[in-house]
Amino acid sequence: MNKNLNLSQKESTLNLKMKFKKTIEVKNIFNKISYKYDFLNNLLSFGLHKLWKRKLVNLLEPLSGEDWADLCCGTGDLAFLISERVCPSGSITGIDSAKDILNIAKKKSELKKNKFIKWEIKDVLEINGYSKNFDGICMSYGLRNLNNVEEGIKKVFNLLKDKGRAGVLDFNHSTKNSLSNIFQKLYLRLIVVPISQLFNLSPEYEYIEKSIRNFPKKNELIKIAKEVGFKKAEYSTIFWGQMGILILVK
Repeated sequence: MNKNLNLSQKESTLNLKMKFKKTIEVKNIFNKISYKYDFLNNLLSFGLHKLWKRKLVNLLEPLSGEDWADLCCGTGDLAFLISERVCPSGSITGIDSAKDILNIAKKKSELKKNKFIKWEIKDVLEINGYSKNFDGICMSYGLRNLNNVEEGIKKVFNLLKDKGRAGVLDFNHSTKNSLSNIFQKLYLRLIVVPISQLFNLSPEYEYIEKSIRNFPKKNELIKIAKEVGFKKAEYSTIFWGQMGILILVK
C-alpha cells in the first residue's frame, strides 16, 4: 500500500516537474524570438497568417460592447482586430506569459494609439478572477504550447459567459504520411528552420514540429471540447490542411 502511494507521489512530482519545464521552455522560446517574431511570421507564412487570423475573427463575429480575451496573445494581432469591433463600449484583454513579446504588443498599442486593450503577463492555466467574464475568447498558435491542452480548453470554458464562443487557430495535426503531413514536415524542415537559422533561432523553430506531434488531432480536439461541456465544437482546415480552426460555443 505504502509502495503504491510512494510510486503515485513520485509520478505526480515527475509530472509537475515536466509541466514546469515545458512552461519555462515555451516562455524562454517566445522571449528569445520576440525581437523577430512579427518579421518571421510575415516572412515564413508569406503574410498569410494575417488572413488566417482575420478569418478566425470573422467566424467569431465579435460585437460592439462585448468583452473579449486574446489568450497567448503574443504581439497582439488578434487583440487589435477584435478591438476594432468591440471597442469603445466593449473591452479586450491580451494575456501572455512571455514578458518580452508582451512588451512588443504594448509598444504596438502605443503606436496605434489604442487605449482600449488591457495587457496582462500570466500563464493561461493560472488565470484566476475572470470566471464567466468574457463573451468571447480567441487564441492563435497558443493552445498547442500549453502544458495540458485539455486543461487549456477547460480554462477557456470557465472564462466564458454562458453562450460565449471561442476560436483557436493553430497548426493542424494531420494524418501521418498524408500529403498534408508530408508537405508540413518539408515546409518546417526545409524552409522554416533554415531561415530561422539565419537569425540564430533554429532551435526555437525546430520546436514547432515536435509540438505539433504532441498536439491533439481534429477529432480529439472536438471530443475534448464536448467532454469539457461545450455545446458546439467545429473544426475546419485551411491552407491545404496546414492550419486548423476550432470554433467552440458554450
